[in-house]
Amino acid sequence: MAHCPVTPCIAKPAYRTAGFTLIELMIAVVVVAILAAIAIPSYLDSVRKSRRSDAYTALTAVQQAQERWRANNPSYATNAQLSLGVNASPAGLGVNAATANGYYNVGISLPSNAGYTTTAVAVTGKSQANDGNCVRLQIRVADGNLFFGSAPASGTTFNESSDNRCWVR
Repeated sequence: MAHCPVTPCIAKPAYRTAGFTLIELMIAVVVVAILAAIAIPSYLDSVRKSRRSDAYTALTAVQQAQERWRANNPSYATNAQLSLGVNASPAGLGVNAATANGYYNVGISLPSNAGYTTTAVAVTGKSQANDGNCVRLQIRVADGNLFFGSAPASGTTFNESSDNRCWVR
């Protein structure tokens, strides 16, 4: 037995363990899983929101091309004229039916001498197809007024209200 002159003797362990216990490791895994469950959907929503700019750009290009077309013609161009070249015979708008980054397909409907509707629909199988009420974005021109709308993948009603979150910039 060791000699302890002043204080009572306390036995010291022969070795010291280092590292993490299984419980500590499992707690760390659970914390990381909870953070990932919160962060990943939020990140994907932000990515989808930023990719909407692809549709905004395409819809604006169609709108500008339509106004150039209408300056020289009695009515707005049809969907058949969307992708035809400006100098083609017959002439068209010269705008691609797919957006620059390929997240949306663009089309024209209801052309008349007073207005038209241009819609960008998210491509099936891409992330934008999961963008909730923003899967379809549209610009509607009626008698010189401009309306911005959005809708989910199915249904016919577009939300054209001023508080539409799909058009917040």
